[in-house]
Amino acid sequence: MSDAGEALAGFQQFAFTHEGKTRDVFRMGSGPAVIVIAEMPGITPKVADFGRRVAAMGCTAALPHLFGDPGRPMSGGYVASSILPACVSREFACWATHKTSPVTVWLRALARRMHTECGGPGVGAVGMCFTGGFALAMMVDDVMLAPVLSQPSLPFPITKGHKRDLGISDEDLARVKARCAAEPELRLLGLRFSNDRLSPPERFQQLSDELGDSFVAVEIDSSPGNQWGNRKAAHSVLTEDLKDEAGHPTRDALDQVMALFREKLLTS
Repeated sequence: MSDAGEALAGFQQFAFTHEGKTRDVFRMGSGPAVIVIAEMPGITPKVADFGRRVAAMGCTAALPHLFGDPGRPMSGGYVASSILPACVSREFACWATHKTSPVTVWLRALARRMHTECGGPGVGAVGMCFTGGFALAMMVDDVMLAPVLSQPSLPFPITKGHKRDLGISDEDLARVKARCAAEPELRLLGLRFSNDRLSPPERFQQLSDELGDSFVAVEIDSSPGNQWGNRKAAHSVLTEDLKDEAGHPTRDALDQVMALFREKLLTS
């Protein structure tokens, strides 16, 4: 078996089509669905491992293939080769402010399909890095009950306006805010490292300003010399920079994500 095959061992692959766009999805587990949207450069072994955690807790993990080579390990060159095509794709709003990435329409349709097949009160979603804000956009649908934004990085933070922008249109944001007002128990969980320039603190402040108590921010110290040993350039909270040790803040963040899924999807 190839390294990529080993990374995705145990997952079932299927094709999902919506509005003429077909993409592969890797699925594992049973129970209410959680859409795990990979960071750049794609579904790496550590993203797949996160999906396994989701499945092990009693949910169905669905990992859509949006870019990269499924199962291929992370590397600097691999990130560069994946991000360049994505940056020029019309599916991803990398530079524009107040715009929802068009790919989220397909992701929302996938979430509805998985909810129909898997049952439960609704679905969860985790976006990471390049896809971090997609879970926010998916909240326009009532089926989304457990959204997680891990180090949301779009649009790229090149100006002050970009740093505060949430990667969502004004219309979609209004719908999300209306849901939060009508459903005070709804929670959006955000994760980032304190020194992460790709996912700036201004973005979390804007989420707090817009959503109030519905947004729960988890910020992990990555300042130089921090007591946890997090590197200054730490970025991927749930995958590459996760230290799976009891008491470590990245493990605590992972536990909070799983607790959200458990509370919203598995508690009747």
